[in-house]
Amino acid sequence: MPAAQAPNRRTENFGAPAEKTYGYVQAIMHGDTIYISGQLAQDGADLVAPAPLDEHGKVTDYENMGDQMQQAYRNAETLLGRFGASLANVVEEVLYVLDIDAAFRVAGPVRKAAYGREDPQVASTLVGTPRLAFPAQLVEIKMIARV
Repeated sequence: MPAAQAPNRRTENFGAPAEKTYGYVQAIMHGDTIYISGQLAQDGADLVAPAPLDEHGKVTDYENMGDQMQQAYRNAETLLGRFGASLANVVEEVLYVLDIDAAFRVAGPVRKAAYGREDPQVASTLVGTPRLAFPAQLVEIKMIARV
């Protein structure tokens, strides 16, 4: 039986299978802070702009990085909206990427468009990692927002 949710906490999910199998929530609001789990380029059960893979399941091209970033920001915006917030409330983000160079080529324009300004007012960290949850996934973005 799940524990009762604390009165000063609220959670949100998308209904993705991993939420149940892995055991996590997409977002949790505790007090005036919203913690967004790492968002990927999912639209329902589908990965948007999956990276091409070779016969061994290794990424062969990182050109879809921008499209995946855009979808991850859209997903975060959806979650934040459920709490009456938006990307304007984000104070910190961490972008986990498979290829730093590919990320640097697209992150500036994608982030500026997502936040709606040339100088997004958010602390940001870009981290290269050898693998993410799904083989064709290129990026995952986690956030903390304050309301």
